[in-house]
Amino acid sequence: MSIRDWPEGERPREKLLALGAEALSDAELLAIFLRVGVAGRSAVDLARDLLSGFGGLRPLLEADQARFCAQRGLGQAKFVQLQAVMELSRRHLASRLERDAALTSPGLVRSYLASRLRHLGHEEFAALFLDSQHRVIRYESLFRGTLDSASVYPREVARRALELGAGAIIFAHNHPSGVAEPSDADRRITARLKEALGLFEIRVLDHFVVGDGEVVSFAERGLL
Repeated sequence: MSIRDWPEGERPREKLLALGAEALSDAELLAIFLRVGVAGRSAVDLARDLLSGFGGLRPLLEADQARFCAQRGLGQAKFVQLQAVMELSRRHLASRLERDAALTSPGLVRSYLASRLRHLGHEEFAALFLDSQHRVIRYESLFRGTLDSASVYPREVARRALELGAGAIIFAHNHPSGVAEPSDADRRITARLKEALGLFEIRVLDHFVVGDGEVVSFAERGLL
């Protein structure tokens, strides 16, 4: 049966308009994104098949182009659309951060950093540069690779902070293993950065380690 033949209150689009997006299941939201199904399967049926095949919504959203496009009912156009939607979501979080002092929105900071780093298959070290009022100037990826093998140069970080006129910094990096527990290397590089930046009166407010389902704060752990 086509979705057009369903009772109006059960159609994903009509349900969203009547009750809001939060009322829809993952399959219903994905069906709206897909727009159409395939022969013998409605958009909702196809969405359920895809969620089952990928093992959930997150693995589907984070799938690489080759795997995504290989699925029935998907393809390059849908992959491009999805990447655009994901980037819009990240920019929306960033714009919300820019309106407020970062320290007044710790949950938002966590969500934003997780959206930038959690899905990466490699380790990436990044920074939120803040002004003296702790408002976001910009987010930048600084170094790529494990902290043991890819050098994180405090001098380069300090130079960039001075270029941007930053008064404070929040660091973040991901652990592709999924385990967010800070390592000895994480602690050492944080101490070096804090010492180097302190020479220029630039405060290190926090260092977040982004894992698969957890984001660990150095400040909350008393590690700064």
